[in-house]
Amino acid sequence: MKIIFPVLFCSLLCAAPASAQSSIAGASGEPPPAAASAEVPLAAIKPLKPIRKTPVAAAKGKTIDMGLGYSYVSQSGTASKRLGLQGTDASFTIGFSRLGITADVGYARASNVLGTGRQSSVFTYLAGPVFHHTVHHSFDSYVHLLVGGARVSGPILTNGGTILLGGWTTGYAWAVGGGVEYWVTDSMAIRTGADYLRTSFYDSSLAVRGQSNLRTTATVVYYFGKPTRRRRLLATR
Repeated sequence: MKIIFPVLFCSLLCAAPASAQSSIAGASGEPPPAAASAEVPLAAIKPLKPIRKTPVAAAKGKTIDMGLGYSYVSQSGTASKRLGLQGTDASFTIGFSRLGITADVGYARASNVLGTGRQSSVFTYLAGPVFHHTVHHSFDSYVHLLVGGARVSGPILTNGGTILLGGWTTGYAWAVGGGVEYWVTDSMAIRTGADYLRTSFYDSSLAVRGQSNLRTTATVVYYFGKPTRRRRLLATR
């Protein structure tokens, strides 16, 4: 026993410098052989490529619609009186997002004009650009400028008090105005509008002069292609 304790004490004194030396070597930054073998060469590391998402193509928003409904024309009459004509209006439009081209045909008439038993009528055929100013989920607003021609007919009250029964003219016409479309479904809407309509007809001196008319319409519009309303909303963003 006397020999064992001195031997253990000497072995502890010898092991302490060895462990300290190992700590100092590790602190100096020199990795041990096992750590060095675990390193990966830089040439084996491949750089990561950034992920790029291809942008989604914007919606074209092309629409085709047809409308049919009611038309009312307040026509310039004789003796400072206006004449109310009622009839139908039909339209066909090709649209690209907010802008489109429309063709419009309207016919309105009034019966028993000036107590003659004859009727007055206005037949218009117009075309031009249409622009949708606002586009919402429930309604759209639009403005348009239409040019074309018109055939106007009806009795004429002359300056001498004579009534001519068979007057008619065919000439240049145009209309400017706008309105609102209320969406019922994704493919159907109710369109209401008002236009200043310019036509020409005989005055009391039997001279052909321009007429200032006011036209209002209320039509049912069907859009081809589904879902049309959602496609238009995407195209305008």
